[in-house]
Amino acid sequence: MRTLLISDLHLGSLSGADVLRHAELRAPLLEAAAGAERVVLLGDVLELRQGPPREALAAARGFFEDLGRALGGGELIIVAGNHDHALIEPWVARRGEQDAPDEMGLEQLIAPADASPMLRRLSEWTAGARVRAAYPGLWVREDVYATHGHYLDCHLTVPTLERLGVGAMSRLLGRPASGFAGVADYEAVTAPVYVWRDAIAREVRTGSALNGAATLHAWRALGGGSDDGNAPAGAPGSARGPAAIARRLRTRALVAGFPLAVGALNRAGLGPLRAEISGTELRRAGLRAMAEVAERLGLGEAYVVFGHTHRAGPLPRDDAREWRGGYARAGESATGGDGLGARLLNAGCWTYEPMFLSGSPGESPYWPGTCVRVEDSGPPVLERLLSDRTHEELRPARQRAGARA
Repeated sequence: MRTLLISDLHLGSLSGADVLRHAELRAPLLEAAAGAERVVLLGDVLELRQGPPREALAAARGFFEDLGRALGGGELIIVAGNHDHALIEPWVARRGEQDAPDEMGLEQLIAPADASPMLRRLSEWTAGARVRAAYPGLWVREDVYATHGHYLDCHLTVPTLERLGVGAMSRLLGRPASGFAGVADYEAVTAPVYVWRDAIAREVRTGSALNGAATLHAWRALGGGSDDGNAPAGAPGSARGPAAIARRLRTRALVAGFPLAVGALNRAGLGPLRAEISGTELRRAGLRAMAEVAERLGLGEAYVVFGHTHRAGPLPRDDAREWRGGYARAGESATGGDGLGARLLNAGCWTYEPMFLSGSPGESPYWPGTCVRVEDSGPPVLERLLSDRTHEELRPARQRAGARA
């Protein structure tokens, strides 16, 4: 059975970064889906944190109808992530009402109608395909496990808003991530954070602090860069004038205060966190954290396919050792690592975020349009379906209008 895994579509993004809302950009993916018996949407399928669900659903309908036609009688499995946790929340809430629910394991397969009204609607739009939900992941093959990857925020050393949220919840509940031993531990500290953020966006659009825009701009201001060494396509120029000078002064103040702020967060018990946020560190920190999750969930040496960080890999220029769990967990203190542990693959994303992209199309590991193909045997294969597209083809209409102005 051929399975196609794609992650982080973020359909309904307010910025218009979700490339699959455009019919002309769906064609390569739909062609790949037509040649597969099963497609797995690996979380953050809908962008439910930026505004009411009805807006994300409206943006997603065309894609799901097209995907249903491409799949025919094939199978579609939808995994919830952190940005669309509401797809599975009603099912999770009902478990809490049961007298003695079964322990949540690595794979729960759920009928769409039992998962949530939203997931039932997505199933109806994907007419002809056999649709199920899976949470928090699924075994694609006996040696291939797939999950969104949001549990890695519990171990991340980069001080993202998500990391701080789960860190605070972990401290409040007295459940340190260092003691996690299964799915229940991760759910206890992550699910409440997701429910809170989903509730805020249920009726109105959220501000930049909650919809991710502020985090991106802060990362850029603090000197974050792509991990391929190229300047991002959205890098600011050398503008002059009072406003530009004021921006530079604010940036210098932010850079100077950032290590102090990270130190304060560590003293408050929200760490361990690091003050480095370079592209290289984002990659390594994400892999360290995901390797930690795989170890604590007992995944052994399985292939572990995830998304969440939007950074596809391993790519040809990557150090393959970083993508092996034992080496990743050992970090910089290792002289080589034991080379064992989970074999990590990141399915990348389908969002166009110029801050993470180099000027050359298809060059950045954050370039949208990546999927993972899994056959009955052999290693999973990373494929880049939009590497031949240009910035102009992928750039949201509002960004193109701004560039022309």
